[in-house]
Amino acid sequence: MKFFRLDLLTLLISLFILNSCKNQDSVGLGINSTNQLNSNLTDTSTIVINTDTIGSLVTTGMAKNPLAYFIDPVFGTTVSDLATDLNLPGQAAFTPPTGTITIDSARLVMGYVDGFYGDSITSSYTVNVYQLDEKFDVDSAYYNTKHWKYNSTNPLGSLTFNARPHDSIKVFKIISGAPDTLIKVPPEIRIPISNNFVNANLFTLSSSNLSSNSQFQNIVNGLYVTINRPKSTGSGGILMFSSADTLAVYYHTVSGTTIDTAEIDLPLIHMAASINHAYPQAIQTLVTSTHNNGPSQNIFYLQGLGGLRAKISFPNFLAKLRSSLTNRPNKPDSDILINRAELVITPQQGSYIPYQPLPKITMYQLDLAHQPSLIQDASGDLRSGGVSVFGGYYSSTTNEYHFILTAFLQDMIFGKNTSYGTYIAPVDTTNKTSVDITPTAQVAARLVAVGTNASSPYRIKLNVIYTKIAKQ
Repeated sequence: MKFFRLDLLTLLISLFILNSCKNQDSVGLGINSTNQLNSNLTDTSTIVINTDTIGSLVTTGMAKNPLAYFIDPVFGTTVSDLATDLNLPGQAAFTPPTGTITIDSARLVMGYVDGFYGDSITSSYTVNVYQLDEKFDVDSAYYNTKHWKYNSTNPLGSLTFNARPHDSIKVFKIISGAPDTLIKVPPEIRIPISNNFVNANLFTLSSSNLSSNSQFQNIVNGLYVTINRPKSTGSGGILMFSSADTLAVYYHTVSGTTIDTAEIDLPLIHMAASINHAYPQAIQTLVTSTHNNGPSQNIFYLQGLGGLRAKISFPNFLAKLRSSLTNRPNKPDSDILINRAELVITPQQGSYIPYQPLPKITMYQLDLAHQPSLIQDASGDLRSGGVSVFGGYYSSTTNEYHFILTAFLQDMIFGKNTSYGTYIAPVDTTNKTSVDITPTAQVAARLVAVGTNASSPYRIKLNVIYTKIAKQ
């Protein structure tokens, strides 16, 4: 009997404790639960999204440098050429070796980096190298819109190849005083360069012009690398190269009875991309409509290499949220608290064959100076989950992109968010610790996504979980 009374007492205490628990999903401390209304809203009607151009952007100082000739069946033709500096060995004064110098070969070595986009199977590429007719100023910031002057009538070298950005190759490494050794190196292309160019601009150049790296650059100017369109085949692609490339010169010297082989490297340290997009009429029409404040578009387009972004807004979101609360339509908006808001973007069915959609996209807003700035959920706002859950990555499983916009929309409701335009744009996948918002030419992929097409089940949508707190 003693044990029975103990069990009954325990049961009564447990009931009191459980009865005092509140729903942890509700928002609003100290608010009577009878004054709260929790609900879900899937919004597809108040979103406005339109295709826009990204415009000019700086292409110097990039880790990935695009060399491109890509004929996209949807986006048209993209071309990207590379201008580079050329430096003395060690970027310092250079004295040619003694004896009789004979150049055996010279190769412009360009190492692949991650980011190739296009046809790596059936397309072939012919790349030409020229000397710049203007100096590559290493202290200047060059934009994607710059047109470089170069000696187009006198190519320094040419190479026809197939893109193999993931295949290592074997080359001979010259070792002074020992046999040459065959070694494996990371994926790269090696463009033959005229021996005469190297001889005239290095071994027989006057000592005054070799007295410093800056003086040498005043004479040489730099190099210009471009894909020869008529000699390339297939739809082509966009190739990404590192900025740590070099002009490798292989030579031998004869001094008396001594013959020695050697290699000397003239590094390429700075690059700039000159990019041009030729869009079909359909995309041009959409961009023109956007600039004229046209209606929301059924399909929108994003493109890397500083190509296309999308302008997005929610002009009637607050009205839609208010109308969904039919039993309390006249309550002040400040009573609405957003628990979670998620934007869902879906690629158009079939648009990702044969070219995969962008692996990652970003979302940002413009500040008073019309410069990109982080939205609240991407800036570590305590109301959001932070960078790790902000989103933007493509899921091949669900075929969707997701963004968490809880704090962004909450400030919109309270009138705290002053934005001069909000955009969705391509972004590189390299950065894992913060949200990139600066327009970049380091990503090559593209995306065709469903906009506000009412007839499509894949149209862009905003899923909101919110709480309405009635005033006393």
